[in-house]
Amino acid sequence: MHRIMLVDDEPNVLRALERLLSKPQREIECFTDPQQALQRAYTATFDLILSDYRMPRMDGVELLIKLKEMQPDLIRLIISGHNDLDAILSAINKAEIYRFVTKPWDNFELEMTVENALMHRDMLVENRRLAEQVRQQQQRLSRQDQAMYALERNHPEIAKVVWADDGSIRLDEVE
Repeated sequence: MHRIMLVDDEPNVLRALERLLSKPQREIECFTDPQQALQRAYTATFDLILSDYRMPRMDGVELLIKLKEMQPDLIRLIISGHNDLDAILSAINKAEIYRFVTKPWDNFELEMTVENALMHRDMLVENRRLAEQVRQQQQRLSRQDQAMYALERNHPEIAKVVWADDGSIRLDEVE
């Protein structure tokens, strides 16, 4: 189940986005006020946010920067009807957005963008989990190696192997 936050000061746009992006495996929450969206992010974890760029009281970049600090794994998308290059660069550089979507949007393209963004997030989270698992296993192996070396140092005969001519290990004699 993925949790998606949609933020746009225009209720009609929010309803259209919610209809487009709704799927059984997605839980979508919509906000017309960026402050309410921030408050909700204190109590719930989201996988993806799609925010409008131009909103009263707080623009989308400012919202995404605050959410990035709160929820670093949150994939951030911004949508805007204005092709303002400075806004796009600011969103990319400051909020580290995944993608900038223009209004009006192409339904198929937006759906694929969201789907790819969610898969990207899942992959990042899984990679982090696996890296942590490898670190823990390396620590265990390191402790086991240290114990083995100490045992071999104190009892050198324990690691002595006598090989037979056919390559098997001989258990009946020690040289």
